[in-house]
This record gives sequence, structure tokens and C-alpha cells, in this order.
Amino acid sequence: MQTAAAQTLEPHEPGPHPSGGAAPEDRGAGDRHRLTVLGGLSALSLDAMASVAYGPEAVVLVLATAGGAGLGFTLPVTAAIAALLGVLVFSYRQVIAAFPDGGGAYAVAKARLGRRTSLVAAASLVIDYVLNVAVSVAAGVAALTAAFPALLPYTVELCLVVLALITGVNLRGVAHSARAFMLPTAVFVGSVVLVIVVGLFRDAPAAPPLEQAGTLRTVGVLLLLRAFASGCAALTGVEAIANAVPSFKAPRIRRAQHTELALGGILGVLLIGLAVLITKFDIRPVDGTTVLAQVTNAALGHGVGFYAVQVSTTVLLALAANTSFGGLPVLARLLAADHFLPHVFALRADRQVYRYGVVVLAVVSAVILVLAGGDMNTLVPLFAIGVFVGFTVAQTGMVRHWLAHRVPGWRWKVAVNAVGAALTAVATVVTLGAKFADGGWIIAVALPLLVVGFLRVHAAYARMGRRLGLGVIPAPPRGGTSLVVVPVHSVSALSKEALCAAMSLGDEVVAVRVVYPDEPADMVRFRAEWEAWHPDVTLALVDAPHRDLGRPLVDFLRAQRSGRRVFVLVAEIEPEHLWERVLRNQRGAVIDRAVRRDTDAIVCRMRYRLAPPEPAKAVPLQRT
Repeated sequence: MQTAAAQTLEPHEPGPHPSGGAAPEDRGAGDRHRLTVLGGLSALSLDAMASVAYGPEAVVLVLATAGGAGLGFTLPVTAAIAALLGVLVFSYRQVIAAFPDGGGAYAVAKARLGRRTSLVAAASLVIDYVLNVAVSVAAGVAALTAAFPALLPYTVELCLVVLALITGVNLRGVAHSARAFMLPTAVFVGSVVLVIVVGLFRDAPAAPPLEQAGTLRTVGVLLLLRAFASGCAALTGVEAIANAVPSFKAPRIRRAQHTELALGGILGVLLIGLAVLITKFDIRPVDGTTVLAQVTNAALGHGVGFYAVQVSTTVLLALAANTSFGGLPVLARLLAADHFLPHVFALRADRQVYRYGVVVLAVVSAVILVLAGGDMNTLVPLFAIGVFVGFTVAQTGMVRHWLAHRVPGWRWKVAVNAVGAALTAVATVVTLGAKFADGGWIIAVALPLLVVGFLRVHAAYARMGRRLGLGVIPAPPRGGTSLVVVPVHSVSALSKEALCAAMSLGDEVVAVRVVYPDEPADMVRFRAEWEAWHPDVTLALVDAPHRDLGRPLVDFLRAQRSGRRVFVLVAEIEPEHLWERVLRNQRGAVIDRAVRRDTDAIVCRMRYRLAPPEPAKAVPLQRT
């Protein structure tokens, strides 16, 4: 049987079944709290789906700096982004099959690129997940305040309320969150598809033609690279499904792969369709409105359809944070299982919820939102950098994977992943360089700090493991004599119960009373009560000239050097009502902290429950 210490240092989570599906203990009652394909699209793809609201706009904003010649490259740049999307979808489908425990880039790098590279991937994913929550919530609230300007002074408060609602839904379980977000996702996708279909058949108004004479030399390769890198913000969230494979119903691998393919297909159609309409309707950046709003207005007119698309976009942007709540807790569980995060992140509550990961993600995101004042434009420049690092690491790791496992068709798989790694590496460098002064330096600093933090946690667990002798069979346990020390303050029922418990635990019991020299009357009263009680227990009086409670008791325990095991039994009152806990004097906490910090004694804290008073017995009336 494992000891309590071993259980603390070695979290156990059921692994994948050899068949590749869920382990037997994962099936059954718990499986109903896992995801289907539609549920996975709703719970894990909101980030990617919502990115069509700002990905094409990011491309147009960059290309517009070169005028009409630059805008003429909107469709080619978007096509390149869609091609990269196809490469990423294919790559992450392979990641899902090869690493069914989830973790995405982290799992790939750990297996194929070494520990430090895997931690770089994990740190980039953590940063991306946290920023996705902050950006999505801020974007949704920004759309709301744009529609209702009176709410603008309450931006931060609204961000925190939206974040609290999403956190509450996820604490109910990932399947519950999938059902809650299924309708908004379907409405948004359906609305954008409607815009694209209607726009393709609608005649474009007469407008001055774009400067088609503009050549690649005129526009500039660097500008196209910046537009490509900015537009790749639409690819954030593609990796979330591979990170959360354990959240799917059995067969997990097949369902996750189908979800990844569906996400790639839908996202690719939306991006290309919007790019076609942007070119067709000669959409250019306009202050006070978005590119998606202009496309919608051109295709559907300024009527009910226009407002339906805007409302669905607002809702989905606010809910896109759910992707992070589905992916980061699973990633944190893997890091905790590898001893790079506190093991508490590996604990799973009912409904398959990694509660600590959800709560920590919500708290960190709330802090970022408060520091940024809920301003989306402050956060967006930081958004896409981290995920490109993860993309590059994952694709490079898959190249190593195919070289190690030369399955049929491995050469073209290596070629596809190598091209993808090169493209995402270029996007990483260009994006970081373009956004470094706008806050990108924060990511450049935060990423290595996270890696250092992971290594420090791992070193601490390794050090504790060595001292505990984990993996080494210890000598057989042997009993010995023991001394139980009971701090007492007064003669009462609490002292009586504490001494009774101590007598049943140890060979020798000593009651200790800390004496304050400036309270002689109190000491005289206590001695008189003790002698009248006469509990047949040795009483030790310890002077405290500086009115310190913990230090005199520590000095007394250190003096007990007789080879015995020493226990300190701290008795505390458990009040009848919860609010009455504030009435306690916290003496037990002071003693506990001092003894644990400065001695090897074992502290036992005993709760003495105050029973409610017995109802008064009715006295029968006597007849006269």
C-alpha cells in the first residue's frame, strides 16, 4: 500500500487503453461527461471559429498600407493561410493518433525533441490559452459596449462577469459546456456561411478597380509576410483538440480526428469565402466598423440579417474563451503528472473536471483583464506569438516522429510537416519582430520564465523524492516509545478531551502551559484549578518572557531528546455555527506553524465539536 507521502508525490491518472480508446475505468458512467464530435466542435473550436471575425481584418489592415496594390493580394495571402491550415490539420490529426493522452505540442516534443523543448512548447501553449481567454472576453465585451455605449465605464466589471459565467459552466463539466455553447457556435457558422453564399451571387456595386498593376516588387515581400503572420491569428485554437483528446468519448482517437478535420474544413471555407467577398466588394479598413461588418452589409444589406451576424459574432467572441478551458486543464494535468506543475493540477473531480486548472486559468485571466483595463487592443498584439511557437515545435517533432517510425508514406508526411514547420517558424519570427514593441517583448520574457518555473518545480519534486527514498524499499517499520505533548490554556472540557485522546495515543503524556511573567494572577488561578482537577498527568510550566506562544513550546520540545517519537496534540473548538469561527483565538494555528517549522515533532490537530444545548425538559404542573 502506498504511503500518504507517496500518493502526494506520485499522482495517478488512468492512461490510454492498449487499443487506443479510453481505458476501461474511463468508460461507463464517466463517459457521458465526455465529448462527441459536435460537442468537441462546440467546446474546443470556439477560438478558431471566432478568429474569422479578426483574422481577415488583420490581413486587410496590413495590406491596406500599400493601397489598392496591397489589397489585391488579400485572396492570395488568405489562400496561403488556408494552405497552412490544411498542413496543421493534417499534422494534428497525426498528433492525435500518436499521442492519445493529449498535450499536443508538449507531448510530441517530450517524446521526440527532449525535455527542454517540450517545456518551451508547454509554456507557449499556457501563454496562448491564458491570452485567448483574456482576448476573447475583452473582444466580446468591446462589441457589447460598442452597441450600448452607456456600458463603456463598466468594461472591466463586464469582463469579469462574463469570465465568471464561463468558468461556472466549465466547472459543471466539459460536456455541459459543450451543450451550452453548441447553439451559439451553430448560429455563428450558419450566419457567416449565409453571408458568403448570398454575397457570391450578389452583384458588386460599381467601384474603382483595385490597382491590379501592383506587383510583388511594388508591394514588398516583407509586407506580405507581415500580412500572412497577422492573418495567421485565425489559426489560433487549431491545436486545442489535440491537447484535449482525453475529453472525448470512446473511441477517443477517431472522434478527436473527425473533430479536427471538421474544424479545418469549416474554418478554411469561412476564410476563403470572406477573402473572396473582400476582394469582390472592394472592402477597405474603415474607422468605427469591422471588415466582417462591411462584408455582411454588402452581402445582406443593413437589415435583420446584418444584426443577426453582429449579435452572433459578439456572443461567440465572448464564449471563445471556452477553448482554453477545455485544453489548458488537460495540459496542466500532463505537466503535473511529469512533475513540472504542482500535483494538485492532476486531481480530477466528478464530471471529468480538472477543477484546479479551470480555477487558476480563470484567476490569471481575470488579473490580466484588470491590468489591461479590459482593452482588447492592448491584448491582441500578444495573442498569436505563443501559439506559433507551439505549432513549430509540434511540426518539427512530427518530422522526427516519422523519421523514427517509417510507416508507409512516411516520406511525403515528413515533407508536409517540414514545410509546415518552416512556414510556422517564419510566421513566429515575423510576428514577434512586428509586434515586439507593442508588447511582444512580454511574451519573449514570460516564456523562458515559465520554463524556469517548470524546471524549479521538477527539481523540488526530485529533491523530495530522494529524501523520501521513493523507488527504494525501506527497512521494516519498528515500533517505539512515544511522548504526547498537549498544550493547555485552561481547565475545561476541551482540556479533558485532549488529554483523553493523548492517553490513548502515547506511552507518556505531558501537559504544557505557557506562562507569561506579567500575568501572575492568571497563573495562580490556573494552578489552583489544575490541582483541584488532578488529572494524573504531568504538567510542565514553560516561561515566555517575550509573550511568544510558539518559541517557548519549541524550546521545550527540543529539550525532549530521549529517542522517543514526539507528538503534539493541539485541541481546538469547532463552533456550532460557521460564522463563529471568527471568534477563535487562533492559538492552534500559531502552535502548529511553529512546531512544524522548527521541530521534527508530529502535530495532530483535534477538533472538539460544541454540541448544541439540550432542550429544557418540561416540568409537569402539580395540582393543588
